[in-house]
Amino acid sequence: MQFGVPDAMAFIGRSGYVPAGCLAFDRFGDDTVELHKFFVDASFRGQGVGRALMSAALAEIEKGSARMVLIHTTFYMKSAVAVYEAFGFSPCAPFRATPAHVRHTDVFLSRAIKGG
Repeated sequence: MQFGVPDAMAFIGRSGYVPAGCLAFDRFGDDTVELHKFFVDASFRGQGVGRALMSAALAEIEKGSARMVLIHTTFYMKSAVAVYEAFGFSPCAPFRATPAHVRHTDVFLSRAIKGG
């Protein structure tokens, strides 16, 4: 992910001045964006930080021309997958090749953007 490219954006969630989490996205094709770097510090998990980051990112994406959002994660990221599913993401076909030795852990998800 490169933040110097058009339509890339990163969000930092914080509690006071303490970073609590992050989420970023960038363009993936003409009408699609991909989410990256979704992380919530362990000391802030379960406090709504991930949901707030996801809400902010999706609201920003909806302002643009993208009609689809993609996510590539792994099955052992259970909390992140639960947040994605709560926001309407569902399984989709793989959209990138991954190394054979980790392919069994892949989870590919997508979600249409309103109006898309």
